[in-house]
Amino acid sequence: MLRSPLLLLALPILLTACGEPEDTRPGQPVAHRRAAFKEILKNFEPMGLQLRNQRYDEKQFLVLANNLNKAKEAPWSHFAPDTNYPPSKAKAVVWSEPEKFETSRQSFFKAAEALAVAAESRDQKQITIAYEALHDTCRTCHKSFKE
Repeated sequence: MLRSPLLLLALPILLTACGEPEDTRPGQPVAHRRAAFKEILKNFEPMGLQLRNQRYDEKQFLVLANNLNKAKEAPWSHFAPDTNYPPSKAKAVVWSEPEKFETSRQSFFKAAEALAVAAESRDQKQITIAYEALHDTCRTCHKSFKE
């Protein structure tokens, strides 16, 4: 009987030990780029929820689109040649095919800018098209460059 409660108490500790490795490299480039992508998502996901749930709030959407547009460049400087190590989820192709990666990056920039412009218009149809275009750039990049 005593073993079960002890096992239950130890389980969270054991599960934590199985987590991802920490980025301990100087400057923590992987941790910084992941944090920068999370900042982008913090703005991107609420916009998608607004559009999918028919809860479009033009003022909030505009703020989110502008925040995303401002944050769009933050992750990319942290993809240095020596940054493909755990906990990174980037594929080696990021570094072996830099032109392809740059093309995807530029597509993302253009789509983020287009979404900010569409948000200024407050035209939900135009915004939805721009949001989907941005979402497509993310999906394409993830398929090619992320595990």
